[in-house]
Order: sequence, then structure tokens, then C-alpha cells
Amino acid sequence: MVDDEDGYFGEPIASRYDESSAEMFTPGAVDPAVDLLAELAGDGRALELGIGTGRVALPLSRRGVEVHGIDMSRAMVARLRAKPGGDAIGVSIGDFATTKVDGTFSVAYLVFNTINNLTTQDAQVACFRNVAEHLEPGGTFVIEVGVPELRRLPPGQSVVPFHTSPTRWSFDVYDVATQAMSSNYVEVVDGRGSYWSVPFRYVWPAELDLMARLAGLRLRERWDGWTREPFTSESGQHVSVWEKLEQSERPAG
Repeated sequence: MVDDEDGYFGEPIASRYDESSAEMFTPGAVDPAVDLLAELAGDGRALELGIGTGRVALPLSRRGVEVHGIDMSRAMVARLRAKPGGDAIGVSIGDFATTKVDGTFSVAYLVFNTINNLTTQDAQVACFRNVAEHLEPGGTFVIEVGVPELRRLPPGQSVVPFHTSPTRWSFDVYDVATQAMSSNYVEVVDGRGSYWSVPFRYVWPAELDLMARLAGLRLRERWDGWTREPFTSESGQHVSVWEKLEQSERPAG
């Protein structure tokens, strides 16, 4: 079920997004992210790619940081606008890999696995280049994304379940040859079943670092999460920070 205008995040998803992702709206999930982003923004502006319903943008704005967002889903942005303070945040409707915004920013960020919503490597590379064009020299780009769970796939298996209950089943499907994947949801309400699938492209930390280099950025920090624990081979996610190089620091060619 896909909304032609809003992609995979049209009205049916937007209407229950905050509720279905309630654990990501808790202070424990939001506050450490906002702390880091506010620190990186300093006195400058912040650009959120995939701003959605404002889970991060609104509390960051309340910290005094001017936030501008990009999002393809008008339905999600309508939910942001309906919240207190939502009207004060500028939003450009479009693909965050290519949409241009006026002015420059101290920090840009892309959280909650949203880089994977770009389903080709070319689009992910374009996203880094688009961000680099919007950043001030020395500005930073922050991504929060999971590490692909391929170690959970024995030979011949391509499916990893991540939620099971009497009324809801959720599972990821991986294609390790192409890095394509999808998250799939089956839900039963009042005896009626529904199915929803969203395509993604998973991406490795080292691959992201190369995309950053192509865009004139370099890795500054990589942590296990927002509270800045060390990233290790056992980490299931990472929060990475790249900084925009001065023109004189960029490799020739």
C-alpha cells in the first residue's frame, strides 16, 4: 500500500506513526540525540533530512536552534505542523538526496535509519553531496543507522524476524547480493489482516565513510549510540559524525 504523493509514508502511516514508534519518542531516546545535535549546531542552523513528524526537530528547536527540514511526505509534515511549535520550523517538500534549501547550516542530520530509505547507492552518494553543499566549512553531518544484521542469517536464509505477537508479525528480508532489503509488517485488527512493506538499502559504516570522502567530508567521530559509547564489532548501530573539509584540505582530483 503506497501513497503516490507521499511514497511509503502517506496518510495511513502518518496517522499512527508517533504511536507505532512510541519508544523512539521517549526522553531516553530523544534527549541524548538533541544534546549532541545542539552542541554541534552551536549558534548556527540545523538541517534535518526526513524531518517527519518532528520527533527530533521540535525539541531541538526548543533549545534555541533554528531548524529547517526536508521531507517527501506531506502527510508526515502535516503532523509536525499540528504540534506546538511546528509552524515555526521551515520545511521543504522533496527528496532529501537532491532538494536544495536556501542558506548554509552548521549541522545536518539523518536519524533512525532514514539513510536506508534511499534505495540505491547512487542516491545515498547524492545525499552526501547534497548535504556537503549545504554545510558551512567545518560543519558536520550526523547519521544514526543500524549495522546490517547479516550475522543472523545462516546459509540459505534471507529473513530476520524482529517482532512477533498474536496480532502482529514484523520481519526484514535481505538480498546480500544487492544490499536491498525490506521491512515487512503483518497486522490483524478485529479479525482482518493487513500487510505493509517498505524497501530499503542497507549500508556499511566503511561504505558511508567513502561516500563522505567523495563529498569532501571526513569522519570525526563514530559511537555505538547517542550517549557516545565506543563503537565495536558487537555494536548493532552507530552514530557517525563527518565534518566538511576546507577547500585546501580536500584531496586533488
